[in-house]
Amino acid sequence: MENNKIAVGLDIGTTKIVAMIGRKNEYNKIEVVGIGKAKSLGVKRGVVSNITQTIQSIQQAIEEAESVSGVKIDNVVVGIAGQHIRSLHHSDYITRDNADEVIEESDIEDLVNQVHKLVMLPGEEIIHVLPQEFKVDSQADIKEPIGMYGGRLEANFHVVVGQVSSIRNIGRCVKSAGLSLSDITLEPLASASAVISQEEKEAGVALIDIGGGTTDLAIFKDGIIRHTAVIPFGGNVVTDDIKEGCSIIEKQAELLKIKFGSAWPGENKETEIVSIPGLRGREPKEITLKNLSKIIHARVQEIIERVYLEIKNYGHETQKGKLIAGIVLTGGGSQLKHLRQLVEYITGMDARIGFPNEHLAGDSEDILSSPSYATAVGLLMEGLHKEDIDEEVDEEIVAEVIETKEDFVDTISPQEEVQALESEKPDKKNKTSFFEKFTERLKDFLDNAE
Repeated sequence: MENNKIAVGLDIGTTKIVAMIGRKNEYNKIEVVGIGKAKSLGVKRGVVSNITQTIQSIQQAIEEAESVSGVKIDNVVVGIAGQHIRSLHHSDYITRDNADEVIEESDIEDLVNQVHKLVMLPGEEIIHVLPQEFKVDSQADIKEPIGMYGGRLEANFHVVVGQVSSIRNIGRCVKSAGLSLSDITLEPLASASAVISQEEKEAGVALIDIGGGTTDLAIFKDGIIRHTAVIPFGGNVVTDDIKEGCSIIEKQAELLKIKFGSAWPGENKETEIVSIPGLRGREPKEITLKNLSKIIHARVQEIIERVYLEIKNYGHETQKGKLIAGIVLTGGGSQLKHLRQLVEYITGMDARIGFPNEHLAGDSEDILSSPSYATAVGLLMEGLHKEDIDEEVDEEIVAEVIETKEDFVDTISPQEEVQALESEKPDKKNKTSFFEKFTERLKDFLDNAE
């Protein structure tokens, strides 16, 4: 069974922009057919700061992915992160007109649409509305209310909010690079689907995605997303500290961090020294690895403590909110030596490094299972999942149209038949998931802004 449905994940990060093209194979695993990577120049801390440079970087990554795969890219699923992202909890309810009919998908959509109308702070927009537990009449803690009877449908929601301008800037960059947005997803959610198993989500787990400019956090419990946060520090501040502390240039600082860096200062002896060539005829610099790891340790400790504060705020220390599966670290920053041990030491929770290889086909290149590609793999999964949903909707529509057609096929002319088929089409709109509404609104805005 050859599946030709292709999707593209576009991860617009602070250090790199990755375009990943893939499809599902017969075992339902993801086969990456092409990947393109470009240095990200116009993004600071997850937010676009230079439109022109970002567009160029996106085009470069897309062109590379296209030439590797031989596939022309039109639609992409884009991840959104950045320090402007915040999340809040909200409860809402609807009273149903007819309590004698069972609750349907449309009732949940009505409830979600009602939450979308929440008044936000000026310049903010709702990105995701994620239902948690439902309550039907007075029965609480219902995971799936569809098919139940009830007059009042209530739910707790996890609402993710971001700055309109930042979201539109990303949309503008993607559109100006000659692409269309098929969906926008919060990056920690994408990374989570790539590296966390369903069992971990049930048991309770915190995903920490350490990128170049930001550190994203997503907390799951009982299979449901409970908390998201974006902390405006990542691997780049560690590099900056090394640059300042050792008086060297950024390129050297980055290399030092990757090759010799460690988050645990007790590791190195005073005598271990690395020599760095001086600039233009100057004397080489000698740096002890102990000092290097002290600098790294101080900054990484600060980042982890900020994240741990968020985990505590969510309620990890309560009996009900305990995260049994501990912490999963991913993103480029998670590859720092001894980081896992430091995280376990500071938080007292179990930790592991998350690799996105579980969902990839067996013969994938090793480089793809690096934690730094977790977000891109997650966005690609999101895109393929969306393709599947669209196909199901199309099949349902076709089935409905054929049924309707068979009922009155004898009584109409071929012209009327075509019109009837066309008039059936808009039904697809009602079946689109509520996640797509946000993307639709963004697309409309971008079209009108031309």
